[in-house]
Amino acid sequence: MTTKLEPGSPYPLGATWDGLGVNFAVFSSNAEQIDLCLFDPSGRREIARVALPEKTDEVFHGYLAGARAGLLYGFRAHGPYDPQHGHRFNPNKLLLDPYAKQISGEVRWSDALYGYRLHSPRGDLSYDRRDSAPGMPKAIVTDDAFNWGDDRPPNVPWSETVIYEAHLRGLTMQRPDILPHERGTFAALASPQMIEHYKRLGVTAVELLPIHAFVQDRRLIEQGLRNYWGYNTLGFFAPEQRYLSDGSLTEIKVAVRRLHAAGIEVILDVVYNHTAEGSEEGPTLSFRGLDNSSYYRLAREDRRYCVNDTGTGNTVNVSHPRVLQMVMDSLRYWVDAYHVDGFRFDLGVTLGREEDGFDPGSGFFDAIRQDPVLQRVKLISEPWDIGPGGYQLGHHPPGFAEWNDRYRDSVRRFWRGDGGQRPEIAARLAGSSDLFDRRSRKPWASINFVASHDGYTLADATSYERKHNLANGEDNRDGHGENYSSNWGVEGPTDDEAILDIRARAARAMLATLLFSSGTPMLLAGDEFGRTQNGNNNAYAQDNPTSWVDWTLAASPAGRDLTAFVARLIRLRAAHTILRCKNFLHGREEPAPGVLDIAWFDEAGLELTAGAWNDGGERTLTLRRATRGAGGSAPILTLMLNPTADDRTFRAPPPALPTTVLLDTAAPDAPERPLEGDTIVVAARSAVLLYAVASSGRRRNHAPPPNDLTGE
Repeated sequence: MTTKLEPGSPYPLGATWDGLGVNFAVFSSNAEQIDLCLFDPSGRREIARVALPEKTDEVFHGYLAGARAGLLYGFRAHGPYDPQHGHRFNPNKLLLDPYAKQISGEVRWSDALYGYRLHSPRGDLSYDRRDSAPGMPKAIVTDDAFNWGDDRPPNVPWSETVIYEAHLRGLTMQRPDILPHERGTFAALASPQMIEHYKRLGVTAVELLPIHAFVQDRRLIEQGLRNYWGYNTLGFFAPEQRYLSDGSLTEIKVAVRRLHAAGIEVILDVVYNHTAEGSEEGPTLSFRGLDNSSYYRLAREDRRYCVNDTGTGNTVNVSHPRVLQMVMDSLRYWVDAYHVDGFRFDLGVTLGREEDGFDPGSGFFDAIRQDPVLQRVKLISEPWDIGPGGYQLGHHPPGFAEWNDRYRDSVRRFWRGDGGQRPEIAARLAGSSDLFDRRSRKPWASINFVASHDGYTLADATSYERKHNLANGEDNRDGHGENYSSNWGVEGPTDDEAILDIRARAARAMLATLLFSSGTPMLLAGDEFGRTQNGNNNAYAQDNPTSWVDWTLAASPAGRDLTAFVARLIRLRAAHTILRCKNFLHGREEPAPGVLDIAWFDEAGLELTAGAWNDGGERTLTLRRATRGAGGSAPILTLMLNPTADDRTFRAPPPALPTTVLLDTAAPDAPERPLEGDTIVVAARSAVLLYAVASSGRRRNHAPPPNDLTGE
């Protein structure tokens, strides 16, 4: 292989092997020169350094004849070191290719990784001349060839989707029936044992916390902790190497293909809002050294400083066309090369923020919505950040679903018995149409959850009232302060059977609420059998059994029973169309005489009046939904909710029909049975689901009733 570079091509960006050589292309608007640095297979010795010979449309490029896949490389960028004008070029710092598709090694922390001299009186205005290459990971030239055979995306309709949120590593680290070297990797994710579990539950998609290559924060390493969650991206095209049991990218593709064969979709949690380089005082690893003023949003009044809308020190400048191109190229790459089925965008508000604030018509959203590849996959946004106007739940454009934290908080508050929750829980049960029923959006736009990776597990939400985060090394100051949880009398573990019974009832009631609400349900991995983090509600740094899923719980009698209960809930959701309705219901249609498509009642079976809705002392609620079925039938489902501390007698709303009790969360193992008469005792902190079928009459449209709390 010669080290003489030919001009090559400015596209595609990154390193592209064509069988005869490798084309290198990297964007920088402000660099004066970019050097390609080649390394020996160990990555320890730089064996060649040569300037990329051409620059076209602000892309430096060159072609290395004879180079092959497997070559290790990096860049060095020459240009002004002028932080006060946003420029931080320092050719002493080896830079990772933003388009690197595989990475060798990891960041080994030392002061040499910073473009300035740490501890200098001039701070980041100083200049560091030490070579950072010994502590930097290197990019690897890859060959993306793979035989996908007859792989096809499951294309599960949104209305039938049930998401299982999991951390790739933590999900299987404690699975004794998986080979030790495969635990915590893609091989384990798609192992027969795990696929059997997904199928037994009935989930249709796994949503993985970040699997893009990320950095272990220096502060955490020095404290003996790890960046477990992975929200600290180093490269948007490369997977985290330790998630590969054999080091091969093929492992991901095999895993996706196996999951697809089982009808399971793969959704990636992606972090395009910030990078691992942190604030202006952070290290120079890639983007900062290539073109700081293009890749990052900088303060208008002083371009020395990064805008920090993310709380992590920097904000990726997706308003820049080349930076937006990188994000789009990354998303398409994961769909095209790995066949993933969707993305969940961390801090999605940041991505949609333009100079004047959040804009659902921003360049980022517009680019995705018109893209022929991306518009056919599932798109989910986390609709908040810490920037100005940072809470935008319900304000994203059509085509996007959104994490609904109001759903989580409402369900927790309702079931712990808070007063005044009737209107709020009613809106959440009905798909949060008060938030999402605009611009022809559908109920699936609300991603409903009662627990996620960020916060308490479901078991902890019923066992702790105070966060227990001391292990994070932040004096218990991190994590949410208000979790709307209850310990029901004892903080943490207890042997008190009465308290354990209350906790179990509350957990089952919340799970039933989740699966019987309109919208897209998301289940946190392990909640189906009572996983705990011992009260830690911000376990981002706990790469240990605190965060890992404890599968011994799944094998316990209580764990097996709860898993079977969750599977039953999902089967019921799949069996009844009205539980996964494709459109919002507003009580304006009458599928059967005297039966509206959605209506609300008290425990006596009487329609709620305006006064009853506003009575903060009343807590029980009955929701009835109906639809037009086949052959002139009108299936009716009635959900009775009793969050109080006492058993209550509920009366089924008229008309009187033969009715089946499909589920009673107080008796989760009880089979379906006929309802005798028109009343039923709903136990304390429990829910009951009833089923009946009426004969549909001529459809009549109704004006929205005065208690139409789910409409606009």
